Amino acid sequence: MSEDTAALHALAQRYYLPVYRPRRIVLDHGRGSRLWDIEGREYVDFGAGIAVNALGHAHPALVAAINEQAGKLWHTSNVFVSGPPLRLARALSEAAPFDAQVFFCNSGAEANEAAIKLARQWATSQGREPAQRVILSFRGSFHGRTLAAVTATAQPKYHEGFEPLPPGFRYCDFNDLDAAAQAMAGGDVCAVLVEPMQGEGGVTPATAGFLEGLRELCDRHRALLVFDEIQCGMGRTGRLFACEDAGVVPDVVTLAKALGSGFPIGAMLVGPTAHDALRFGQHGTTFGGNPLACAVAGAALRELSAPALLDNVSRQSTALREGLAALDTEFGLFDEVRGRGLMLGAQLRPEHAGQAGAILDLCIDHGLLLLQAGPDVLRFVPALNITDADISEGLRRLREALVGFLGARRD
Repeated sequence: MSEDTAALHALAQRYYLPVYRPRRIVLDHGRGSRLWDIEGREYVDFGAGIAVNALGHAHPALVAAINEQAGKLWHTSNVFVSGPPLRLARALSEAAPFDAQVFFCNSGAEANEAAIKLARQWATSQGREPAQRVILSFRGSFHGRTLAAVTATAQPKYHEGFEPLPPGFRYCDFNDLDAAAQAMAGGDVCAVLVEPMQGEGGVTPATAGFLEGLRELCDRHRALLVFDEIQCGMGRTGRLFACEDAGVVPDVVTLAKALGSGFPIGAMLVGPTAHDALRFGQHGTTFGGNPLACAVAGAALRELSAPALLDNVSRQSTALREGLAALDTEFGLFDEVRGRGLMLGAQLRPEHAGQAGAILDLCIDHGLLLLQAGPDVLRFVPALNITDADISEGLRRLREALVGFLGARRD
């Protein structure tokens, strides 16, 4: 390791709170689905900044959008309006599967926080008492790190040490419609918060009929259906909105990640049922709707909506699945490969349980950036415009890493 890389990691250890364990490289620049570190070493990017860089690195349309806006207006606050957020709100509303009104924020966690507040204000407007404003979410979910969003995240490991958690949340098993019906039977649930495909929970899609069943339960019990599409939305499944795969129209959709394709932005899209739930002064944000962020997101949305890009998602998903199947035939590593579009998870077999992190370390050594979804799942969320050559080269490098992994296991 060179002094430059070592020195920069020493700075990180000295000045960052120790809430991350970054890989021992220092990334410097990227182009498309390739990245280079400060030593000049090249990597194929199958992680896309945790599904954020949906158009890869240094996409010309995004670079042009931020450069143009940077010379005009950076920030106004929401005391005023400007062009980029208004145009983005219109584009999102026109693209959404319902007549949406939009609230802009800075992250996925903030979008989910806004959805939780909106649901409870909506329930209040229906005359429901505090005890009747429960939010139902699902085990294995991940909704963010703010205190309310992390409480909605039904994974105890994210709760430990942060108690007392906010009240009014309830959990049941993902893809268990009978359990959801039982959880809502008392009539005290005002909203169901669900990912159409869980990311941190192992890249697990909703099973056939589950989302449709939740829609029916919400209609029956006067509850809002909120889809968290922060990771699975904006083209990642092969459709712009993941809810389109199931043909289900939610009341609220939360977005982030790919929406800005690398520039921080979040959004809550609200359908007609809850248009009037939040009134003047009941919610807000200083930086939400920032002109820079919205200019970039507007350019990203145009690219992400293009039929050619969505076709590429489906085609490269097939190529990636076929490549992983070939690796499994050769090495016998995976129990299954699940997911949709370019959001795939390769579940390791029991004899390799807990080894996803070790495989990721070896991928770095062989010039591949990859993610995990828990200790047993390799997560593939590359850029949606990734090329044939990058898929092929990434799979080749993954194979080299797996050869090293199995060799080390035998030793």
